[in-house]
Amino acid sequence: MTAYLLDTHAAIWWWTSDAKLGAAAADVIAADVDTIYISAASVWEVAIKSSAGKLPEIVDFENEYEPLMRANRFTRLTITDAHALRSGILPGAHRDPFDRLIAAQALIEDLTVITHDPEIAGFGCKVLW
Repeated sequence: MTAYLLDTHAAIWWWTSDAKLGAAAADVIAADVDTIYISAASVWEVAIKSSAGKLPEIVDFENEYEPLMRANRFTRLTITDAHALRSGILPGAHRDPFDRLIAAQALIEDLTVITHDPEIAGFGCKVLW
């Protein structure tokens, strides 16, 4: 059994049924066999974008978040000091703090990241799209 961590865009595309979500990624999420994690970093990122009006398809994330998590049986992944430390020392030019934190969590927790971002693999993460 493999455990997966959704990158923020993958979570958004799954929650909004966006066709941009890769077929292999959609199949894994839909199978409901493996554990699918959502990072607190993604919750933070979606909340920021939603409240700024950058996600018109998710207008009330504060109230939609819990039902989305329950409906999809996703597992929460909190941020630890180890995750934060690792994200800060990851090599490479990719500077997005959310992506760095997700990569660090995946590396520490041995998770495969469901992402369309090729730079995540550059951190040494296992990826699926």
